[in-house]
Amino acid sequence: MSSWFKRKEKGIQTATEEKKDTPKGLWYKSPTGKIVEAEDLAKNFYVSPEDDYHVRIGSKEYFEILFDDNKFRELDTKMTSKDPLKFVDTKKYSDRLKAAQKKTGLKDAVRTAVGKSQGKDIVVACMDFAFIGGSMGSVVGEKISRAIDVAKRKKVPFVMISKSGGARMMEAALSLMQLAKTSAKLAQLADAKIPYISLCTDPTTGGTTASYAMLGDINIAEPGALIGFAGPRVVKDTTGKDLPDGFQTAEFLKEHGFLDFITHRRDLKKKINLYIDLITNQPVRN
Repeated sequence: MSSWFKRKEKGIQTATEEKKDTPKGLWYKSPTGKIVEAEDLAKNFYVSPEDDYHVRIGSKEYFEILFDDNKFRELDTKMTSKDPLKFVDTKKYSDRLKAAQKKTGLKDAVRTAVGKSQGKDIVVACMDFAFIGGSMGSVVGEKISRAIDVAKRKKVPFVMISKSGGARMMEAALSLMQLAKTSAKLAQLADAKIPYISLCTDPTTGGTTASYAMLGDINIAEPGALIGFAGPRVVKDTTGKDLPDGFQTAEFLKEHGFLDFITHRRDLKKKINLYIDLITNQPVRN
């Protein structure tokens, strides 16, 4: 059989950025089979109106939701990963980075920004799953650390939006060092008595969960988000036990005390600012 009949590239996907600014007539099908027009989806905070399914979105959309009039100053925009280990799997890590940058229009798997939300300054760090599965490498750790420094210097609250497959294996131990670095920075933020709100979105796994994602003064999640350290199969094989229904969903984690709240995306801006006002003992903003 000639290659003419074979699909040469596997797992072809459209970059998130290209999906969102959609012309009329495009449709989205949620996992429960509900069909919604892409334009209506965008108007509804990228939540399927019929079944409340929260579609995965990236930093572009979260910044739109959180910052007043979508106005913000992005931090460390040019920071990119090196390839210190000269890592090669099915292709070179350096080539993989270039391909991810071209496909997504992003420099790495997190964007950080400062701007006003309900009239007051906040610093937001938001991960992008479209960039190598939102994996946490040196750039992710460094950008988050620098964003925390900005929050500390300006004395403004810090919001972290996690969406990650875990540590980036192509950077090996350098990737794992980011867990310690970001955790240490958050400890400094806590010492300075500056609020930190952590939002876990679908999926939040691996090293991200093991560090900054679970260290918030308040830990919140979106409905139905997958949150855990290792995958269910690995947990089952390790413990030798059948796992309960809904294991690693946001709802299961809230029930067992890992999360404080589950927040629908349409309420996200209001709720985050409410928690900040309560933590800082300020009058609640409407």
